[in-house]
Amino acid sequence: MLHIVNKSPFEKNSLDTCLRMAQPGQALLLIEDGVYAATLGSATESRITEACAKLSVFVLQPDLDARGMTAKLIPGVSTVDYGGFVDLVEKYNTSHSWL
Repeated sequence: MLHIVNKSPFEKNSLDTCLRMAQPGQALLLIEDGVYAATLGSATESRITEACAKLSVFVLQPDLDARGMTAKLIPGVSTVDYGGFVDLVEKYNTSHSWL
């Protein structure tokens, strides 16, 4: 399953709920304001680092760039472009958008 989080972890609890429900071998894609969760020094850094041990964690590069956070990406988190987003949707049989 591909879990997609687009809300800031500082405004909604979507990321926390997602991380509780995600199973090893699944993937997490952070898009829009969700990319703030994958930044060094954030309150969510330890949770994302832990998630990287059991999930494949990705961020949408254009959203990271648009927010000026590219240099602060947590090690272990991979970036994808729009084509990569499509590839992830194709790779995982199901996806869930956490609102």
